[in-house]
Amino acid sequence: MKVGGAPFDKESSIYSTAAIPEAEEEVLKTEKGTPYWYISVLSDHHILEESTHFKMPPPGVCLNIMRERQEGRGVGTLQNPKKFLEQDYELLQQYYLIRGRRYIDDMFPPDNSSIGENLLTPEQMAQVEWIRPTKLLPDPHLIVDTMSRFDFAQGDVGNCWFLAALGALTFHKHIIQKVFPEGQSFQKNYAGIFHFRFWRFGKWFDVVIDDKLPTLNGKLIFVHPKTSNTSMIQRPQNEFWPALLEKAYAKVCGSYEDMQSGNVSEALMDFTGGVHMTVQLSSSLTGLCDLIGRAAKFKSLMGCGTPGKAEFNKKLPNGLVEGHAYTVTGITKVKSQGKPVELVRIFNPWGDTEWKGDWSDGSPIWGTVSAEERALYHRNINNGEFWMSVENFCQTFSELDICSLSPAFLDGSSEGQWTSMTHEGRWLSGTSAGGCLMTDTFWTNPQFRAKVTRGSSDQTQGPNILVSLMQKPDKRKRRLVRKLNIGFSIFEVPPEMKDSRGVLPASFFANRSAVAYTKDMYNKREVMEFFRLEPGEYLIVPHTYYANQTASFIMTILSKMDTQTEETMNFSMDHREMNVTNMHNSVPYSRQFSDQCTDINMEQLHKLLNKMIVKDVESTEGFSMDACQSIIALMDLSVTGTLSAGEFSNLWDQITLFKDIFFRMEKNRDAILSLKELQHAVESAGYFNIVDMNNRMNERMKTWLVCQ
Repeated sequence: MKVGGAPFDKESSIYSTAAIPEAEEEVLKTEKGTPYWYISVLSDHHILEESTHFKMPPPGVCLNIMRERQEGRGVGTLQNPKKFLEQDYELLQQYYLIRGRRYIDDMFPPDNSSIGENLLTPEQMAQVEWIRPTKLLPDPHLIVDTMSRFDFAQGDVGNCWFLAALGALTFHKHIIQKVFPEGQSFQKNYAGIFHFRFWRFGKWFDVVIDDKLPTLNGKLIFVHPKTSNTSMIQRPQNEFWPALLEKAYAKVCGSYEDMQSGNVSEALMDFTGGVHMTVQLSSSLTGLCDLIGRAAKFKSLMGCGTPGKAEFNKKLPNGLVEGHAYTVTGITKVKSQGKPVELVRIFNPWGDTEWKGDWSDGSPIWGTVSAEERALYHRNINNGEFWMSVENFCQTFSELDICSLSPAFLDGSSEGQWTSMTHEGRWLSGTSAGGCLMTDTFWTNPQFRAKVTRGSSDQTQGPNILVSLMQKPDKRKRRLVRKLNIGFSIFEVPPEMKDSRGVLPASFFANRSAVAYTKDMYNKREVMEFFRLEPGEYLIVPHTYYANQTASFIMTILSKMDTQTEETMNFSMDHREMNVTNMHNSVPYSRQFSDQCTDINMEQLHKLLNKMIVKDVESTEGFSMDACQSIIALMDLSVTGTLSAGEFSNLWDQITLFKDIFFRMEKNRDAILSLKELQHAVESAGYFNIVDMNNRMNERMKTWLVCQ
């Protein structure tokens, strides 16, 4: 039986690609961001059909319902990752297998836009060819034998931070399986389409790519198989997993150029979604060898970086590269002249250019250790990997990044002794972006209460809480993302205020010192601190350095103590001081409320309206939850399922106006408008055509029903 020109095995339901012509390729054109709501493959005509009923973006309430349903099904987890740019790998692969065609990704097309503007010269760009591995070599493979850090070398983009993390990834098969879904090859069910998975800001995404790779003169421009030299073991030249994985990550970043420069911690997190810790290195640091040993024991990914400017990558006299990312690949102890020496092994993703000091490949100090240890650890091969003492490591490198699926590496305890809590929030200019503690508006930042009680697992006096703050990107292209200087401060709540509810005011922070805080507010994607908190109640305030900077964030709290956290909301403002008839006064109620509730959901709106509006009308039961849901659906122009500060301000203006009109038109004081009074009220509100208003409401309702 044949389906769509490709042989189909009825018994095994496996598509064979033996009859697929090599030259046949096709781009499946879709609207950017349009989901594959409906796909139908017809055996005779092979037509992909998209239901036009789903072209219209759903209103906010519908999107909110969809998001809740997705989260209920675990969408965004590793088991059920979100589809990046709404591309479904299984549907696309099936479609192209049946058609007997090779896939071309129109969302990350094989052209100059996917490379970027400044990586190559105009002359080079004109000569770039995008070629599939099946055309480059007669026998391409994704993986030959096993994945190794020695499989690849860096190309013409400064993404050593990504490749250093890639080198760390090769040590851990259980993590590789998360990033690299099984069942992909050039030999079976090949249609020129592959997919990879990355953790991005709290969610796992499945990223689809085609396998066309940029080349110059028949050679890969970016990451490529490492060329063997006389001192190295022969490396396979037909292995393409590094190049395809790099392409998938470039798609997530926006282009290959968007991978230029970065911190190794970014890719470590995106490969694992795990627990991340950054250690600032110094010559006075103690216990580092124990920390690296624990990290290795719990199968952590580790990377490190040298100080200096990454743009120049200057080679230093000691053999290291300035502003460069490396992989930490091992830790050990040897005896040199009878004394123990702690050594750390480092890998340069360039594939060469190694440390020249003590314990390097050519160092005579290896002659001071036993023959057994020398045979076990010493390799005089120019492959980019070398040993150095922990002391030299702390002197020459600036920071160490550790990322693990288990928090147990932090102190060596079991994983079950730690609890994790994650909160998402947002700083909004003019409302909830108060800046650092030195500003008068610091109190307007988001506030989180944390109640800490002593847990049975916390038997030591060491650090017991790790707080991580990650800022989310505001743009698709990585190089255009604005990174703010971010941090957090933690304050102890005194006993007399523990029962207080709502946001703590500015007076709370006057002359009060934080018990813990980020020592340096870096403009990095993530900052964290590892410290100790005694039992008590605390207030955690994430903030930017400068006020009025809008950004979203994710805050994660890992604790060995029994800890409960919640975001504080302010529903107890003194509304007698608010001028509800003039919403443009200096501090309107909408502003004061949205200071604490950046995005207002249905429950918060329900509570607010019934507290602030219905209090003047005794003969009504107030706003129902359904009414509040409908209000959000009508006012939610940003299609988020909630009301932003601006949308809430517009709503408040209208409600205030309608309330004033209602009481002016309602003559009988029975809280009911007659038909005539309703007509006058509608005209006073500016709706001179009731039919037009009804039509608009009906159209919105039809849209809502279609989304159900």
